Amino acid sequence: MASAPNPGPSATTAVLASVAALGIWRLLAVAAPHLAALALMYETEIDFGSRLSFALAWGILNFFWITLLRRPALSGALSLTMVVVLVLLSRLKHDVVQMTVNFIDLMMIDRDTVAFLFTIFPNLRWSVILAGLVTLSLMYALWWLDPFRIRRLPALACKLACLAALVGYSLYHPDEAWRGYYDDGYLSKFFRSGVTAVSDFVQSGFMESAASTNERLNIPLVDACHPAGRRPNIIMIHDESSFDIRAAQGVKVPQGYGSHFKSWDGKQRTFLAESNGGPSWFTEYNVLAGLSSRSFGRFAYFVTRIASNRVERGLPLALRRCGYDTLSLYPAYGGFMAARSFQMTTGVERFLDSKDLGAKDVEPDSFFYDKALQLMGQQPPNKPLFTFIYLGANHFPWETRFRPDLLPNWRAPGNVPSIDEYLRRQAMSAEQYKAFVAGLKKTFPGEPFLIVRYGDHQPEFAPAILDPGLDEGAIGKKLDAYDPRLYATYYAIDAINFEPVKSAAVMDTIDGPYLPLVIQEAAGIPLDPSFAEQKAIMLRCKGIFYGCKDGAEARRLNRLLIDAGMIRGL
Repeated sequence: MASAPNPGPSATTAVLASVAALGIWRLLAVAAPHLAALALMYETEIDFGSRLSFALAWGILNFFWITLLRRPALSGALSLTMVVVLVLLSRLKHDVVQMTVNFIDLMMIDRDTVAFLFTIFPNLRWSVILAGLVTLSLMYALWWLDPFRIRRLPALACKLACLAALVGYSLYHPDEAWRGYYDDGYLSKFFRSGVTAVSDFVQSGFMESAASTNERLNIPLVDACHPAGRRPNIIMIHDESSFDIRAAQGVKVPQGYGSHFKSWDGKQRTFLAESNGGPSWFTEYNVLAGLSSRSFGRFAYFVTRIASNRVERGLPLALRRCGYDTLSLYPAYGGFMAARSFQMTTGVERFLDSKDLGAKDVEPDSFFYDKALQLMGQQPPNKPLFTFIYLGANHFPWETRFRPDLLPNWRAPGNVPSIDEYLRRQAMSAEQYKAFVAGLKKTFPGEPFLIVRYGDHQPEFAPAILDPGLDEGAIGKKLDAYDPRLYATYYAIDAINFEPVKSAAVMDTIDGPYLPLVIQEAAGIPLDPSFAEQKAIMLRCKGIFYGCKDGAEARRLNRLLIDAGMIRGL
């Protein structure tokens, strides 16, 4: 009997032999990034749609790098690095402004943004350099370990297929804007926001405006401003996160609460902001440019950065035309959201940020009031001054006690600790404002002043106490619909040695973009053609701006300003 012939190695044996030849470390180098991404997907994405978007985005990144490098291990590692960096930046941004990173952040990266980050995080520069050196070393090791090579054309086809699927899904099921306030879904929201952002930009650019109009605005002449009577010094005060909390039922307030919201005539007036909970720069744009951030649609979050060097219209420019000097005191670094560049575009001649003022971390209102009094004392005689005082002491979080040495006799009314701390800071603001007014009267006897204060937005906890029965999703939808209850704060007009001029524009309720118009009317400043046109809109729309005629009036004014050369490049 002859022995059976040797059939040779089986297919399974051949595969195992090939695997052994490659080495377990080389296989792990290929598989590890994908396993890590899978774990990250289940950790950060919350539903089927977001996980599908994550998987498609992961495919786009991987096949992009494979198309360039042909090495799947290195491509996976680079993709994972990008995703991890995105997650970390999203969490950092959410901690600061309660919103995660979206695609428009990438579109808006500039020198001011990078400089601001390195300023507020001085050790970040060295961390980036160290991370770069470590990453380059790891990338070189993966380049050497990677045993596979993938052809570029199939990789490009797979990338385009993933991209087409993601675009189709995002258009069919667009991600709601309010989900940006949730601290999750970082990669899926970033890529889906890219689809909607590009689509919106192609349709209307950064800012909405009417396609055309036969009307024209006259260019305001510098020597055409001749106010009747003496021009008052004008002070505009940005009262951080302040609103009348009595709008929420069941909140206990201290005795005498509410007088801070009243004007010189005893009336309490309502200011409708265009942001809620955090982005003060929306209102900064409203009260300086006199225009609506809502005209920027999905790009509104970056309104001051987009408007910088483009929107050359605003309250400071109008007042300079009437002989005013213009000054701004800002409580943060000037690079934040391009604040310095934007404010100077609207006519602020002298911009002093926290570094210029010598501020240390968050300062109480009295710090900025004292600086304002000092700077006003340097003003030449018979030269009126516009001063913008931007306060920040009432900024979140309210879980910690801010400057316990101030207001030592304070007694909590008995709400939850965060609301009681919010009320304590409001009481501090009211007390320090009274001291500021007293300082003006003492330092500048006989000098006329018009003072206008406004709450820039409601605090982030306000929607939950105004509508306590709603979950975050329902509140997000009400915010998207601009429910006025969630955007109402206050504006107040005070005067020293000056009688505010009566005007139909000083309404009980106004949209934020009308405040520059109200200030000029109350001060008796003749309106330039653009503000005269806006006053006609205000009277027609009864104090509503962007919401009037579904935005048609705002788009028409934007077009007039574009044709007049006051808005460029938008």
